[in-house]
Amino acid sequence: MSDDRLPTHLWIGAGLSRCSAAGIPAVVLHKGERMSGVVLVKIARVAEGARLLTQQRDLDGVLGWVPALGSERVPEADADAYIERARARDPDLWAIEVEDPSGRNPFDPKEAEDQ
Repeated sequence: MSDDRLPTHLWIGAGLSRCSAAGIPAVVLHKGERMSGVVLVKIARVAEGARLLTQQRDLDGVLGWVPALGSERVPEADADAYIERARARDPDLWAIEVEDPSGRNPFDPKEAEDQ
């Protein structure tokens, strides 16, 4: 059985390029497994906290995003602590920080369309 999913490192590289082209600061906080690591995206907004989103596949295998901490925004320190705990459990995890003033997730095609 073959897996036609794009390797994680290529997918992240493309997302970072889109962010750069749009003038949205984005950095890799932690590099995970190159081919299939799960991705956490922290979307920081100054003085408003951060959204922390993680990838999840539905029953049909379609990739989507869900809040990692169960709420829309959390204090940035809480998001950072969650990332550290998640990295301790899963060293293959990728962690990306985005500073989008609009609070959108540039790695989510639905949210990126609105840019």
